[in-house]
Amino acid sequence: MKKFDYSKELKSFYKPSAKTISEVTVPSLYFLKIDGEGDPNHSDRFSQSVEALFALSYAIKFFIKKKMELDYRVFPLEGLWWADDMRAFDVENKSDWKWTLMIAQPQWVNETIVEEQRSLVLKKKGLEFLKLLRYEPYDEGKAAQIMHIGPFSDEGPTIEKVHQYITDSGKQLSGLHHEIYLSDIRKGKPENWKTVIRQPFR
Repeated sequence: MKKFDYSKELKSFYKPSAKTISEVTVPSLYFLKIDGEGDPNHSDRFSQSVEALFALSYAIKFFIKKKMELDYRVFPLEGLWWADDMRAFDVENKSDWKWTLMIAQPQWVNETIVEEQRSLVLKKKGLEFLKLLRYEPYDEGKAAQIMHIGPFSDEGPTIEKVHQYITDSGKQLSGLHHEIYLSDIRKGKPENWKTVIRQPFR
């Protein structure tokens, strides 16, 4: 059985150094996505969105494995973050933040598979947020990134470091603040959490 591991096949995009900022050109990938707003720590929509994303992603994985004899690791949760007024984009105050949560899908997935599995999971688990998921590409392009080790509340200096790197290189920030969550926060200690911090530029 053929196996695909995103952490190996797409290592430069999902396993950057925690010491040095790197520049990457991110390929266009298809994602399951859902939008929301407000502080994720106090949002039922956020937690239900995460649940729906993983429920459908795993259903698709098991379908692909059974029907195509292709196995793969489900991609990690990712988040795009912004505020209508970017002066309000402060890690200490997330109430005005807007977000898109998403999970990448491998090349074997298509719209038909997504819709068939959505219907099956909705019937089986009754997760209403499954209806809000959309399947579409995201073409991020050139970006600077680094691995942040530690709790989300300590990301501020890491984000600033990436932004400073971009401006010092004579480039401009472009696009949305992007985070990729590589750790299971239900099990690991906050000081060991791994999060890719990525910022597109032009």
